[in-house]
Amino acid sequence: MTQLVGYMLLFVAVGAGFIFVHLMAGKLIRPAKPDAEKATIYECGEPTIGSAWIQFDLRFYVVALLFVVFDVEVAFFFPWAVVFGQANALTRDATDNPGQTATAQNDLLQVFDRPNKDAGATPEEKEAAGQLSVLAFADILVFFGVLLVGFAYLWKRGDLAWVRSTLAEREPAVTGPPPKTAPVQLERELVGAGHEH
Repeated sequence: MTQLVGYMLLFVAVGAGFIFVHLMAGKLIRPAKPDAEKATIYECGEPTIGSAWIQFDLRFYVVALLFVVFDVEVAFFFPWAVVFGQANALTRDATDNPGQTATAQNDLLQVFDRPNKDAGATPEEKEAAGQLSVLAFADILVFFGVLLVGFAYLWKRGDLAWVRSTLAEREPAVTGPPPKTAPVQLERELVGAGHEH
């Protein structure tokens, strides 16, 4: 067993033990006084009406899932923006914004094992930072493009339309010329309908 697997098993055991100990302590310490009012369903302070076994509109689930997906994807923009900003700050001269350039040098250049870390970025490092910023910009364009394609697909499919007409969700009626009815058969139907009244 490697050391990493040992650490992982120790982490899982400590986490499970932590949860178990606190749940058991809560069960032993808290008072247990059940009554009918405590057993009722509580939803946002409103008393429930009717059964909980009702038809649930799937659009609630779809919109919530889409929000989570796009919200998580947008969270990836923040680390990208930090790296992109630091790479751009490193390529510029220190006279533009000396504080931002110094921060970018400290953050991006710490990976290099240089004897003089206080010295400014070398021209090669500035060129590498410029290439990194161009690559990062191309990456985010592709990433954002994929998000836009997914968004356009969902929009076209109608998943973002909250209020939909039930008529629009039905199968479309067959269009075409009306069926041809022989004149004699039509006359019989009309005469037969007249006798029923």
